[in-house]
Amino acid sequence: MSIAWTEQVLPVNGIDLHVTQAGTGEPLLMIHGVTVDATFEHHEIEQLADTYHVIAPDMRGHGRSTRPAAFTLRDHVEDMIGLLDTLGVQRTLVLGASMGSYIAQALTLAIPDRVSKLILVVAKAHGASSSSARILAEHADELRGMSREEQQRWLNARMFAPQTPAAVRQHVLDWIAARQGLGLDMTAGQLQAANNAVLDFDFGGQLPDLDVETLVISGRHDILNPPEEGQQIARLLPHAHLQVFEHSGHLLSWEEPDHYVDAIRTFLHE
Repeated sequence: MSIAWTEQVLPVNGIDLHVTQAGTGEPLLMIHGVTVDATFEHHEIEQLADTYHVIAPDMRGHGRSTRPAAFTLRDHVEDMIGLLDTLGVQRTLVLGASMGSYIAQALTLAIPDRVSKLILVVAKAHGASSSSARILAEHADELRGMSREEQQRWLNARMFAPQTPAAVRQHVLDWIAARQGLGLDMTAGQLQAANNAVLDFDFGGQLPDLDVETLVISGRHDILNPPEEGQQIARLLPHAHLQVFEHSGHLLSWEEPDHYVDAIRTFLHE
C-alpha cells in the first residue's frame, strides 16, 4: 500500500515548524531527540504510517524549523500544543525519544486529557543537564584538546551497544554526513541552546498522578539514559510497562529497528 507523505512549514507559537506527516488513522505525535530531526525517524514513520496518522515535527532549534538563540522546555510544550491545535488534533498518541521523552512527559502533564497513550524511549524523569552534556563533562579530562566535532564523534561511538554491527554504526554516520551536506547540522551556539532547554527538569513528583497508559523502552547498554532511569519512570507511573532492549544502546530504533516497531505496535494495539 502506498503511504502519502507531506512536508510543510507551519507557523506555530511564534516560530515556523517543519512538519512531516504520513498515513491516516489515529494521530501519533513523534518527538525526536537533541541534535537530530524528523528524518532520523523515517524508518518507524514509514512502518507505523500504515496504521496511524504520524505527525513528526522538527523541534524548534533543530532541522528545518526556526532556531531561536534561546528557548525552554516550556516552549517545546507550547509548540506541540500549538501544532495539535493547528492540525485540529484533539487527542493523540505521543512517542518521545531521549530529549523527546522529556518533552513528551511535560506535554502529557500539561494536557493529560489529550494524550491517549504515551511511549517514552531512552527516557529519564529528571536531569540537571542534557545527558550528552553530562557524559562529556564526566570525561572532560579525556576529551581535553579535542574539537567540538571530535568530541561529538567520541560520543557518537559510545551511543551503541558493544554488539551493534559496524554496518548499523556506519548507517548512522552516513545520516549525519548527509545532514551536514544539507546544512542542517547545528552550530556550537545552537547545540548549547538545545541543551539549555532541558536543564534542571524533574517530573518525579508529578508522574504518580498521571493516568495515562505508558510504554517505557530502554536500551540495556545505554550510557546516556541507562535502563535504571526507565525503571524509575515505570515505578512512578501507575499504568506503565517497561521493556529493556538487550542488544541496544541509546539508538535502539536503529540498533533493533524491527523489534522497536513491533513493541510500539503491540502496545498501541492493546
